[in-house]
Amino acid sequence: MTAARTQLGQRDLAEAQRVVATVSDAFSAKVVGQENLRETLLIGLLAGGHILIESVPGLAKTTAARVIAEAIDGGFRRIQCTPDLLPSDIIGTQVYESATNSFVTQLGPVHTNIVLLDEINRSSAKTQSAMLEAMEERQTTIAGTEYPIPEPFLVIATQNPVDQEGTYPLSEAQTDRFMLKDVVHYPSAEQEVEVMFRMDAGLYDKNHRSRPVAGLEDIRRLQGVVRHVHMDRALMHYASQLVGVTREPDQHLPRQLARLIEYGASPRATIAFCSAARALALLSGRDHVLPGDIAKLAHRVLRHRLILGFEAASADVTPELIIDAVLQAVRVP
Repeated sequence: MTAARTQLGQRDLAEAQRVVATVSDAFSAKVVGQENLRETLLIGLLAGGHILIESVPGLAKTTAARVIAEAIDGGFRRIQCTPDLLPSDIIGTQVYESATNSFVTQLGPVHTNIVLLDEINRSSAKTQSAMLEAMEERQTTIAGTEYPIPEPFLVIATQNPVDQEGTYPLSEAQTDRFMLKDVVHYPSAEQEVEVMFRMDAGLYDKNHRSRPVAGLEDIRRLQGVVRHVHMDRALMHYASQLVGVTREPDQHLPRQLARLIEYGASPRATIAFCSAARALALLSGRDHVLPGDIAKLAHRVLRHRLILGFEAASADVTPELIIDAVLQAVRVP
């Protein structure tokens, strides 16, 4: 692997570290633990990608999303997904005004900086598809007119892995739009006690908006910095190989695992690897990507893009197990 070329000045790195540190501190002041979730949300914000979160209710997902929005002085909207939610409830619609005898466009809640789609799998496929244009094109189309969504734009969708009643499976096209998927676990006993302590001390006030520690312009500037973080061509090849193993598992994985994979990851996975790895490197104070960055992101990039056959469930084989095998099958550059 060739040596990393320095493309960012020390001033850029120092400024990035300052903004990241202040936003991270704001997160930790309101959310106990969940360091992996914090890292995932910051990667999504800096890399311009969307995040899918799997967890049971009550693990501070809404609080985490709101805190990030407040920290960067951005807009935040939470959409509770239900079976009767309509596409117009998300993207907006035209409303007739009798005073002017004309139709006026009312933009939907997706027109903000950070959107939380709570329990996205409770909305119908038609409603889920309404988010595709917004997530991919950063715009919505209402009555033939395109309306841009303000930048930075981050969609955070959640789904409950336990409660399946009244839910709709996410389509492959929908899940592929998410750069990363994080799985949030219960806090430790010490962290749970800390939550109780903070509540007793009156440190949690849902009606109090935290003071911004950065601005939207800071985030837009850092998004530009991320694109200049150096990624060696050998590491791009490494990411491509990891994705390639999921498409041709018979050639790389043990037969008992390979036969359980119906479909592998799309080229969006390789793009997600490169974008997220650059953001992770910047979060770590580096101007270049290391092989460990890609390996660290493998589960978050691939777990929602692997489609396993029904035999996988009966064999108790999860995407996590497959991804571990994928990492072992590819030589680290």
